[in-house]
Amino acid sequence: MKTNIFKSVSLFAVVIAMISFTANPIKKKTLNTQESKIEWEGEKLTGSHEGTIMFKEGYLNMDGDKITGGEFIVDMTSIVATDLEGEGKQKLEGHLKSDDFFGVANHPTAKLTIKNATKKGDSYGVIADLTIKGKTKPVTFDLEMNGDTATTELTVDRTEYDVKYGSGSLFDNLGDNVIYDDFELDVTLKF
Repeated sequence: MKTNIFKSVSLFAVVIAMISFTANPIKKKTLNTQESKIEWEGEKLTGSHEGTIMFKEGYLNMDGDKITGGEFIVDMTSIVATDLEGEGKQKLEGHLKSDDFFGVANHPTAKLTIKNATKKGDSYGVIADLTIKGKTKPVTFDLEMNGDTATTELTVDRTEYDVKYGSGSLFDNLGDNVIYDDFELDVTLKF
């Protein structure tokens, strides 16, 4: 009887040791915020504007070479227009930071939280929650991985996040002042 108990305990200890040595622990890949960026483009009836936004922090959770999650915090106070100079640039940046658009005084950050990532060759189909101005909505996109760099293009409907200024789908009689609801984001993540 003692021999059977001893064998059972020994077998259990061996199994636990094997699991702990063979299991791939989840590792956190920390975002290099200085080399990562978001390039944005917003269109209106009479043209478009483009610029950049910087990350405050972020990471990917990795199980070996597979993404299992992650979170990225965007510094909304860093919104910059790159297609303008001088007073026009300052005016647009101030307006984008105002309550008409992103209200950065009350909402200085936005957040993307990866809920699921399904590997598809060299890319991932990602399901995430995007939070802008305190409103959280699900988004889906493809994320391309190449070593320590990840890239994606993402289209966001700003009206879902209470960014309604100049929206032709919400307001009548805007004429040439219509600003399209969707804006484009080109994201480059460096780890």
